[in-house]
Formats: sequence, structure tokens, C-alpha cells
Amino acid sequence: MATAVWFPVQPAPPPSSSPQDAIHRPLDQLLDLYVRDGFVYYRALKSDRRSLDGYLATLERTAVEGWSREEQVAFWLNAYDAIVLRTVINRYPIAGTSREYPSKSIRQIAGAFERATHKVAGRAVTLDGIETDILHGFGDPRVFLALGRGSVGGGRLRSEAFTGGQLEKQLQQVAAEFPTRHELLRVDTGARRMSVTPIVSWRQGSFIAAYADRADSRFASRSPIERAVIAFVLPNLLPAERSFVQANEFAVVFHDYDWRLNDLTGGAPR
Repeated sequence: MATAVWFPVQPAPPPSSSPQDAIHRPLDQLLDLYVRDGFVYYRALKSDRRSLDGYLATLERTAVEGWSREEQVAFWLNAYDAIVLRTVINRYPIAGTSREYPSKSIRQIAGAFERATHKVAGRAVTLDGIETDILHGFGDPRVFLALGRGSVGGGRLRSEAFTGGQLEKQLQQVAAEFPTRHELLRVDTGARRMSVTPIVSWRQGSFIAAYADRADSRFASRSPIERAVIAFVLPNLLPAERSFVQANEFAVVFHDYDWRLNDLTGGAPR
């Protein structure tokens, strides 16, 4: 009888990335090293900024025409997040004096979103321009919840870069996480209230276009944005929360945005 020979099972090789996705590998490594659950070790990143600067220099001269839709969305999401990281470390530690925002907030950097320009893909853009002019054009409101914004109240900054090959999976995760983050959604069954991040109200046109018509007919009397919110969150709610929403006896409100810096240096903000 022949002796059986055992061969160890080799793990499947990782899926090969396209040249377009490979551009984001330096950012992927930085996020993996310095980001934990959406919070950033900004002090450490500032002391090791060469890779970030090099990555953004690559984005300056990268032409995205002819790329797939998924590759372009991933490119602009990554560009936005990388620019936010550079904006923060350029002024870190932030110590602003405006009473309108927390002292260490990225909002203490005047014009950070609406005025400061950056060269990306051969064009001059602002952070607000990337969000409202470029990403808006792709017709997927999940992208607005994927942006870290350098703040506690934004989308959770991932510890990995977006890629065209993984984009849909990554955006599905963004949607699934939405009801689990207090900064984004608060379902208060006692007060009969659903409190939603103002990100949704800022971009309500996109959310209404994508989700309002998906809401069940029982919500027909509600406003378009309320129907959009319900349709967006319902699939990912816990069973008790889902039953509460389906009873349709609650108010929808938008809470204040948390502009505290998502800094993990010395511990997360309290």
C-alpha cells in the first residue's frame, strides 16, 4: 500500500491590482500604519511625512481620463483623505482661537476646505470642490460618508486606501457601519427620535435621488429626505431598531457635527 504524501495547502495569492490601484499603495501603507478605527497618530505621521508628500506628488501628475468609474471614485476619495492628512500635519499641533470650533479642529485652519487649492490630476482643486463638484458627479451618496474630513464627526477614516477593484465592497461597508456609529446615527426609541448626521442634510439632493424612491409605501407621507434616510439605514439596523422604524412613529432630526480633530496622539478625544 502506497504511503500517502501530505502537501501543505498554500494560501491563495492576493488578487492582482491594476496599475491604477497600485498608485495608491503608499497611502494604503500609511493608513495601515497610522490610522486606528478612524483616528490618526498625527504626530507620528508628521515625523514621517515623506511618503505622504511623495504620494500626493504622484497624484498631481496622474491623468485619470479613461479610467473606470470605480477607479476614478477611488482616486478622488484617496486624494481627498490624503490632502486632509497633509493639511493637518502642516499645522500640527493645531491651536486655534475661533470660538466657533474646538481649539484643535481642522476648522481652525482658515479656508482649509473652501479656499486652499491643491493640484490633483493636473487640475487645481479645493477639498470642497472634490466633494461637491467631482465626487457628487458619480451619483453615489455613500462617498460623502466615506470621507474622513479630519474630524470625529466624519466618515470613519479607513486603515486602507480605496481601490477600484474593492470599491463597491468598501462602500457597502461604509453603509453597513453607518447605524453603528453614534456620530452618524442615533436611534432613541424612548424619545421616538432618529437623529442623523448633518452630512446627509448637506448632501440631501444626492441622498434623495438615490434612496427616496426605495422607501416602503408606509413612509409615503414623509418628506423626501426622511424617506431617503429610512431607506438607507433600514437594511443595516438591529432587529429592535428596525421594528421601531417600521412602526413609523418617530421624528427625524439632524444633530450637530462634531468638528473635534480625529487625533489619536495621547489618546482619542473625549
